Amino acid sequence: MINRVVLMGRLVSDPELKTTQSGINVTTFRIAVDRSYVKSGEERQADFFDIVAWRYTADFVCRHFRKGSLIAIDGQLQSRTYQAKDGTNRYVVEVVAENASFTGERRDAAGGYTQQPSAPARPAYAEQAPAFSSGTPSDFEEMPADDDLPF
Repeated sequence: MINRVVLMGRLVSDPELKTTQSGINVTTFRIAVDRSYVKSGEERQADFFDIVAWRYTADFVCRHFRKGSLIAIDGQLQSRTYQAKDGTNRYVVEVVAENASFTGERRDAAGGYTQQPSAPARPAYAEQAPAFSSGTPSDFEEMPADDDLPF
């Protein structure tokens, strides 16, 4: 069975860190994810997803992300039912985040967004690794066929 969800979107509100009675950190938040297509003459639509993060992931999200921040989430889809205060049964589908990641932009001191610096360029003196696609059969050793591999 496969249950894997990968989403990238913007937080709809500031995440709030809470602690369960047993001392485990948790946060719930919602992200807006733009749809990849736009109908002619209409504005781009977005879908909204509820996310739950536990423990270190919850700490990380609450420490580094705010309303409007772009975030990447990797997790699993989970459904559950509960009874609301009015006595009705509710059914919820949410993403349980296993990982949360930055997505390449960062807020500046004024609250605007700036592009996060990319990795530094490789120095000119750095040697390029040889490509195996340009190798010849003499570049490789014959492995013994006795099934006694060294690993």
